[in-house]
Amino acid sequence: MNRTLALVTFIVVFAQLSPADAADVCGDLKNFYGPYDYQTADSELRARIEDYHFTPKVAALQAGQSTMDIGADIAYTLRVFPNHPRALYAMAELGRRQKRAVPVKAGYSVECWFNRAIRFRPNDGKVRIVYGIELLKDGKKQEAIEQLKIGIDLDPQDGNAQYNVGLAYFDIGDYDSALMHAKKAQDLGYSLPGLRNKLEKIGKWK
Repeated sequence: MNRTLALVTFIVVFAQLSPADAADVCGDLKNFYGPYDYQTADSELRARIEDYHFTPKVAALQAGQSTMDIGADIAYTLRVFPNHPRALYAMAELGRRQKRAVPVKAGYSVECWFNRAIRFRPNDGKVRIVYGIELLKDGKKQEAIEQLKIGIDLDPQDGNAQYNVGLAYFDIGDYDSALMHAKKAQDLGYSLPGLRNKLEKIGKWK
């Protein structure tokens, strides 16, 4: 089963689960160390985990740090900091690179790591934005829009989210919404030209 099909299957099954059953599938958040909120953690606590488990080479998916397996180091980071946005991004990219719903030594599927993050801090806009961007990469446009809209509601000044939800709206043919979010991204200083070029090409840029 390829990764996309595996993730779709997981989403369908997961949507039918109660919160208690979801915890059974994706694990209890309790941890021998934490969990801690990454957004409010002080620099000392962050360094204690990142210096040994989420180093630059782990974040870049080059090699593991505490073990030989990149997935194990990212998973350790996410057990301590379930809402660590860069670690969530790295886990999603690792799954994509390996073409696996459950990356090697990750313990849980990529979808589960996002589920754990949302259960831990449902109002963390950065988690929603990373999740939405990763869903968009996997071609799940409507699900991406839902997550990105939540992220924008929580953090309306995030130009990256505005830009990516604009891309998603473009892909489903809602060009007015795509234009609105492209303008907002531009106003926030997010100047990647891709979305504007797409809108110009079909005569929708104003």
